[in-house]
Amino acid sequence: MDALERLKTWSESESRISKVVDFVPGSDQLLPLDFTERNHELRADIINDTATFSAWVDNQLHTNHCLYGIGGYDEHRTIYTRSAHFDTEEEPRRLHLGVDIWAKAGTNVYSFYDAEVHSFKNNAGFGDYGATIILKYNLDGLTLFALYGHLSLASLNGLAEGQQIASGVAFATFGIPAENGNWPPHLHFQLMFNIQGLKGDYPGVCQYSKRDIYLKNCPDPNIILQHTFSPIPG
Repeated sequence: MDALERLKTWSESESRISKVVDFVPGSDQLLPLDFTERNHELRADIINDTATFSAWVDNQLHTNHCLYGIGGYDEHRTIYTRSAHFDTEEEPRRLHLGVDIWAKAGTNVYSFYDAEVHSFKNNAGFGDYGATIILKYNLDGLTLFALYGHLSLASLNGLAEGQQIASGVAFATFGIPAENGNWPPHLHFQLMFNIQGLKGDYPGVCQYSKRDIYLKNCPDPNIILQHTFSPIPG
């Protein structure tokens, strides 16, 4: 089996996979959020102002009686026009490689399985991750990395590479815009088979022309998130 097949098999058979955020299936509601050109509500004046963008997300969750919003994997997003961070000379980066979980700042983040801290960093700058933690997992011999981005700066306090992070224990929180790259509060959750020598960072958005390359290394996080959100709405 290749790495993706091994991950799917492990996820289907492992009973100890924990939540990533506090969500109660059957009680809490989960709102799919679309950040592509199909969403005509998201005008440039909304996405270009962080406070207005945050208010829009909050209103979507409140109106739909949801604590959490979700979406983004393999999604070609127009919202990245808000930051030069995603521009390159040959082709802008627009394809999202993770899943975003939208909720209030201060929301707890949990490791879905026993892990160790691979690396961490404050990726400061408008449109970047802000506070970021990458955990390393050994899943019955399969090495998997998970990037947790847009965290609070306090989440980095006291961390050390190699530190053990227990499954189901809160190890971070969602950051406010001033410390999460100037985004509405949310968690960027991304999986990677190969971290490619990077520390505290890995592209969360790629050029569409490199889609196949990146998606092969970055499997769908819903393979893991299905154990937190059941079922995950389309």
